[in-house]
Amino acid sequence: MKKHILAIVCTALAAGGAFAQSNDTLAKIKASGSISLGVRDSSALSYTLGNGKYVGFHTEMGERIVADLSKAAGKELKIQYTPVTSQNRIPLVQNGTVDLECGSTTNNATRAKDVSFAVTTYVEEVRILTKANSGINGIADLKGKTVATTTGTTSVQTLRKNKRAEGIDFKEVMGKDHADSFLLLESGRADAFVMDGSILAANASKSRNPADFKIVGEVLSVEPIACMLRKDDPAFKKAVDDSIKRQIADGSLAKLYDKWFMQPIPPTNTKIGLPMSEATKEAWAHPNDKPMEEYAAK
Repeated sequence: MKKHILAIVCTALAAGGAFAQSNDTLAKIKASGSISLGVRDSSALSYTLGNGKYVGFHTEMGERIVADLSKAAGKELKIQYTPVTSQNRIPLVQNGTVDLECGSTTNNATRAKDVSFAVTTYVEEVRILTKANSGINGIADLKGKTVATTTGTTSVQTLRKNKRAEGIDFKEVMGKDHADSFLLLESGRADAFVMDGSILAANASKSRNPADFKIVGEVLSVEPIACMLRKDDPAFKKAVDDSIKRQIADGSLAKLYDKWFMQPIPPTNTKIGLPMSEATKEAWAHPNDKPMEEYAAK
């Protein structure tokens, strides 16, 4: 299977030494000998250790995708790690600054108008993080509270949707990134932080006193997380999808999940401690690029 996949990608890469169109990413990366990998500073799936070093489940998976592309190209593709934020990640993919973004981006119908997504590699549940002694146990307890979330994320819409549905009045504050949103909670400027469960767990686990925080309440949204790439580039999407499917089939992606979610990780050598969800297992069993609108919270 692996040889077959590499043969397909190699054929696509050999189609031309130069690329005539901006969306011919395979030709672009072969000609330049490098690929720009979009990464995050403070996500659970992709984060920085400082000094230009980026790690995490999605970061390492992205590096393995690049390794498969390198084998097919017959040359090692140099990775340029390009940090992105929730606000600029889509424009940077669209304008060619980032070739493949493997941070923590939700695949939804609105974003699919501007970019394409690889097959889902993580299915996220949006939850509430609060201090253990806050008395907050669900969305109903947010009445009159201050709630943080991160600018430019789908959790902003999820928070407001639940706010309207439940008829609960609370104040919203926005962090510029996930670390900033967590700091709002940690410093007492917010009573809760609404975001992807993995991001909440990762930020709490890396805090000075992880036991001071707890994830509570209902699942507010179920969201498929996937690597993002430019639209109308089917050859590159197929190459990326084939690499991910290979990693699923040979068990290496499951080992990667265990490494980053169930074992001690840098920089603090603590465990996030999130077993793989049934929804993620299902997404791997039947690889697909369905948007979040086709998912429903249980």
